[in-house]
Amino acid sequence: MPAAGLAHTIVASGDIVTMNARREVLVGGALAIGVDASGAGVVIDVGSLDRLRAAHPGAHVHDASGCVVTPGLIDAHQHMTGDPLIRSCIPDLLAPGEAITRWALPSHVAHQPADDEVSAMVTCLSLLLAGVTTVVEAGTLAHPNRVAAAMQASGIRGTIGTWGWDEPGMPFAAPVEESLARQRDVLERWPRSTLVESRRVEGWVTLVGHALVSDELFAGASDLAREAGTGLTFHMSPTSADPDAYLARNGRRPLQHLADLGVLGPHVLLAHGVWLDDAEVALVLEHDVAIASCPWAYLRLGQGVTVAGRHADIVEAGGRVALGCDACNASDHHDLLATAALAAGLARDGRVRPTAFGAHEAFDLATIGGARAIGAGDRVGSIEIGKAADLVVFDASGIEWNPRGDVALQLVWGGVTPTVRDVFVDGRLVVAGRRSTQTDQDAVVAEARQRQASLLVRAGLTVPHTWPHVAPS
Repeated sequence: MPAAGLAHTIVASGDIVTMNARREVLVGGALAIGVDASGAGVVIDVGSLDRLRAAHPGAHVHDASGCVVTPGLIDAHQHMTGDPLIRSCIPDLLAPGEAITRWALPSHVAHQPADDEVSAMVTCLSLLLAGVTTVVEAGTLAHPNRVAAAMQASGIRGTIGTWGWDEPGMPFAAPVEESLARQRDVLERWPRSTLVESRRVEGWVTLVGHALVSDELFAGASDLAREAGTGLTFHMSPTSADPDAYLARNGRRPLQHLADLGVLGPHVLLAHGVWLDDAEVALVLEHDVAIASCPWAYLRLGQGVTVAGRHADIVEAGGRVALGCDACNASDHHDLLATAALAAGLARDGRVRPTAFGAHEAFDLATIGGARAIGAGDRVGSIEIGKAADLVVFDASGIEWNPRGDVALQLVWGGVTPTVRDVFVDGRLVVAGRRSTQTDQDAVVAEARQRQASLLVRAGLTVPHTWPHVAPS
């Protein structure tokens, strides 16, 4: 049944992949976008074009003929600062941890406020052009408000946080109370869905994690997230280093220790969780902890996901798992559909189970499953009446899509991200014809190039070109 009110836009004549409970695909269907009582853009009707035209006279018709329309994709772990301005500058063949200590961290420390904002804008535009409409920002060191400003300007939906850690001697580390005060400042500046003007960006409690956070800070951050009704996200166990450190320090593995501290719960989005043993997997399921899996990072950095990864097992046991593209020292791209394909491939090949966990399961993680993992399944992740009008329109007229087959297989295995044509967030058209409607893409590219050169100098970094770069004769 349609919701009350008239639509301002009808997206017409596309194959609509709803990701509703029945996973219906409306062939040649239409959906109507209106505004709810808070001013948010929502889906208010879904059905045939003829019926929607009659029910919503005067609505603008956005032609999606020959297109596939999906819910906006969910990126549950994305670094927006530190790496994006030096994307593809960090060498591949580095020892474990060197990409962070020798490259990412010096870049973070050298960032000026405007660098954070431009870096975030580059990331947001890259995500939107890949069909990502909701992103969990993995934490910035110094200037979260500048990152949030870029998120707002780009039109993306997401969460924002500032890293908390209290490991002595680390840049921007701070005592527990100061770290928690930084978290409170972000939550107060970017409250959860209260102001229409800023409702697309909301604060989360965000820690570095690993073995760099004291028990007091972990417990305080968890309590703060619970009190604020928001999420807590942090990194843990992408490699065996975290389990080794916790076993040496506490005699328990990381999630066992955090469970004893009372940190775990459905408010927690754990980034990575690759090296979990059976007891830790059981704790994830018992406490309804969500995991953001970033498979490209694990493969590129050689972190052992093919040896230790349990993400598909957690999904099949009813756990909450989302996908992330992580940092630019890990994937150098923001293609969430390629990430979904990799997640499915790892699940199938690593367990030698070609009859389980295919494209349909992977696309679920990229949409409604990912939305549930970040605690937003009631707002985003599917095309249903009352939910946010976050939509991706793929141009399915080209060779990438034809001849047509099962839509989930084509979305996940077909390499169709370059066919993203239009993107709606909150009912607003933020990408049209692969161009941002919110900002000047060419100007962003020019400024990013200029700031990269300056940043590399300030950070004392030199890009090592493995293949000689020579002037033509």
